[in-house]
Amino acid sequence: MVARLDLERFAKTRLSKKADNMLAIAHVRQFARLDVGRELRKGLPEVVLAEGKDARDVADIVAAVVTRTGRAIVSRADRSYLTRIRAKRIAQTRVTFHEKAGMIIVKRLSYKTKKTGGRVGLLTAGTSDIPVAEEARIIADEMGCETREYYDVGVAGLHRLFEPLAKLLQWDADVILVVAGREGALPTVVAGLVDVPVIAVPTSRSYGFGDRGIAALAAMLQSCSLGLAVVNIDSGVGGGSIGGLIANRAAKDRLLKRG
Repeated sequence: MVARLDLERFAKTRLSKKADNMLAIAHVRQFARLDVGRELRKGLPEVVLAEGKDARDVADIVAAVVTRTGRAIVSRADRSYLTRIRAKRIAQTRVTFHEKAGMIIVKRLSYKTKKTGGRVGLLTAGTSDIPVAEEARIIADEMGCETREYYDVGVAGLHRLFEPLAKLLQWDADVILVVAGREGALPTVVAGLVDVPVIAVPTSRSYGFGDRGIAALAAMLQSCSLGLAVVNIDSGVGGGSIGGLIANRAAKDRLLKRG
């Protein structure tokens, strides 16, 4: 009861006229309740997970989200989902398929992503980690951040890391996402060298003992470097979301100081 009363008070005092939009839910038949107010409320877009869902249902969800918000982001998608979404023929929209990341972006032609000034850097240990990093990059981009990425700079050839890391620091990145599989060592190295938050994203690109990202996740959780946070295995969306929030908060602070 206390939590409910607090929420009602929050809606009345903090959200004012935007409350209905921020807490809005869109129903798609009997199978989906969409949090279409999430971006207004949290600064995070609604992301539709395609994996495990019927492609026709995903297309219906996308149409509903675009109608309410002007944009839909679909993760863990392949061409079968793309075909169904395009067949839906949602009026006045453009559809972009990022095949490497497995992401589909559908936007109204009039939709513009507002740039925030947030800066998100991305590093991968290997080339096989790029799809997860691209998932994170796309989320950060859609949150209005500027992104810079340097791939294949892992500890197997540590000298590859120095120049890209120096460039990210010179650029004054607000946060750095480090994506790695195998033994997951790169995030620990990076976190030990920089004075900005580091988000470790373990990937399932590994085999043998500790395969499918288990060893990478364990190593990142056991890291002795401070200033390092860890998301789930292959969670590019999770890493990009928290990275975008950090960067956008930093950008907001910069604007306030200038004002």
